[in-house]
Amino acid sequence: MGWSAIACIALAVALLALHVAEGGGPLRYPAARKADVVDDYHGTKVADPYRWLEDPDSAETAAWVEAENRLTASFLEGAGREAIRKRLRELVDYPRVSVPERHGRRYFYQRNTGLQDQSVLYVREEKDGPERVLLDPNTLSPDGTVALTATSATRDGALLAYSVSRGGSDWQEIHVRDVSTGEDRPDHLRWAKFTSMAWTPDNRGFYYTRFPEPGTVPPGDENYFARLYHHRLGGPQAEDTLVYERPEEKELFFGGAVTRDGRFLVVVVYRGSSDKSEVHVRDLGKPGAPWTPVFTGFADAWSFVDELDGRFYFLTDRDAPLGRIVGVDLGRGETRPVEVVGAGKDKLEAAAVVGRTIVALRLRDASSRVELHGLDGRPKGEVELPAIGSVAGLTGEPDHDEMFLGFTSFTHPATPFRYDFATGRLAPFEKTAGRIDGAAYEVEQVFYPSKDGTRVSMFLVRRKGLPRDGRRPTLLYGYGGFNVSMTPAFSSSLFVWLERGGVYALANLRGGGEYGEEWHRAGMLERKQNVFDDFLAAAEWLVASGWTKPFRLAIQGGSNGGLLVAAAMTQRPELFGAVVCEVPVADMLRYHRFTVGRFWIPEYGSADDPVMFPVLLGYSPLHNVKDGVAYPPVLVTTADTDDRVAPGMAKKLAARLQAATDGTRPALIRVETKAGHGAGKPISKLIDEKADVYRFLLLALGEDS
Repeated sequence: MGWSAIACIALAVALLALHVAEGGGPLRYPAARKADVVDDYHGTKVADPYRWLEDPDSAETAAWVEAENRLTASFLEGAGREAIRKRLRELVDYPRVSVPERHGRRYFYQRNTGLQDQSVLYVREEKDGPERVLLDPNTLSPDGTVALTATSATRDGALLAYSVSRGGSDWQEIHVRDVSTGEDRPDHLRWAKFTSMAWTPDNRGFYYTRFPEPGTVPPGDENYFARLYHHRLGGPQAEDTLVYERPEEKELFFGGAVTRDGRFLVVVVYRGSSDKSEVHVRDLGKPGAPWTPVFTGFADAWSFVDELDGRFYFLTDRDAPLGRIVGVDLGRGETRPVEVVGAGKDKLEAAAVVGRTIVALRLRDASSRVELHGLDGRPKGEVELPAIGSVAGLTGEPDHDEMFLGFTSFTHPATPFRYDFATGRLAPFEKTAGRIDGAAYEVEQVFYPSKDGTRVSMFLVRRKGLPRDGRRPTLLYGYGGFNVSMTPAFSSSLFVWLERGGVYALANLRGGGEYGEEWHRAGMLERKQNVFDDFLAAAEWLVASGWTKPFRLAIQGGSNGGLLVAAAMTQRPELFGAVVCEVPVADMLRYHRFTVGRFWIPEYGSADDPVMFPVLLGYSPLHNVKDGVAYPPVLVTTADTDDRVAPGMAKKLAARLQAATDGTRPALIRVETKAGHGAGKPISKLIDEKADVYRFLLLALGEDS
């Protein structure tokens, strides 16, 4: 059978689904009013007819969302979706446990029996002692939408500060639990977001970051003007002590840490979502002592690793795009950094001081390595990992004789391991066995040239022995931004795709962090088009290498990755057979006007800047949808409670796509409730969402679902 015939069959299957969904003929989309809204950007007039969809509380928006959800559900419903959902439940239903944290003689970790909406926090009095439930988030809401977002135990493990979020929100509420009794103390803190809790050694309080209480600042500014506070245990939040603020620049964010002896408070200051930072230190042992600026100017990235014997260790990219570790003897009054672990050939991703050893996590072609160094930087060997994959989480203290790390790969479920410094042995803390046979699948890393000749890496995952016959349904995933590294990780839901003979491809695009800061910078601001070019080149390689054809190739991405796939679709619609665009940053001219969007200006730039405006307009997905273009089938997803990426952008993109097309190829939107941007989403909602996504992909690519 020729490829043209196969393409016709695939399209016929998709059109048949459309016919069944709507009772015959093309899809009939809910009416979306076009308003006469035009903005002037530096002399250029830009229309924004669907701006009314930015208001999630309006009756008109709510009616449109309800109608769109009904349409999407009618298109996806049926026996095929239920079969996918059933298989997803089977794949997800296996016991999972997180990386333990040791505090004193106690070990804290989370466990999920399989289908629990939220993982449960457990504690052991000894490493091999009996476990008991310390906090079960599933009891905090009937629908599983209250999630445990952060924990911080005192060094002796006596108290636990923890934060929860509701309905997928980034906002956190902080509580304190007595670990022995399992009872909460009266402490209840609000208006926190993206915060950690740094205890003082006397267990009398902790430092945390919070934002202004709504009503005390203009609407929208409650997402900015962060401040670092100290909370005294047992006292009301209104009496918390303001410790650090920079009101002259509202996009700054602060992270605090207290040294083990309680003498120093370290504050790392970030500008927006950029990792370029400053470091300021205060001697808590001297009442009224001024802040000591250690690193200033936001020219480089500085991450506080730990302090030992008066020496402060920092990971930085100053004079080292791949990263290095420096030491500063602040305990002896020095502020000059001295190199401890130099830059190597691989990206230095993270570091810790455990067992009086510097543990350095590096990425080699987007896979993890664990190096050990003495406190003076001398190499002490490597920790041999179970396979090529990723280290996700590392815990331990300088005075511990053990550390814990999580390991995962495309075919290995995330598993916590314990490393014994005395024996050099790495062993599972608890074995994790998924519902698939990892040996039945193979992972290959390939390298391909981008448009400008840049060498880009990509992982391919597939069943062993799968023929390269040009007819494989292929799913290409990417992100490419914010210095985020896309590395091998296990996803049980992915096997719905792989079991059906599909190929999964994960591209390591510029803008990410896989190859250091130069790789990141090559895909940000005015160079953002490089990210799209890398992704388009990955798609072209998959076709040219004989794995698939454009009508069998789907692309998927979320958040910044949603921007990626939407831009790729508008630039090369003929290259793809389906698009899943999740919680996208879709309106590049107005993204910074909502929620925490101003935090992303260092990465994207702003349309308020006359230099960046034409760059952003040139690739903004919303503004590059053209009437009459044969776009591939598209499923846009968002959530009305997403307070990170404003859902109005996804709604406007869907409305624009529907207006530009004739309904013979679906342009659908799925709007979730009480789910937010994705973090803390209950398992039940994840299964439903994944079932819809895979049902859509299989229909769009002409697969029998």
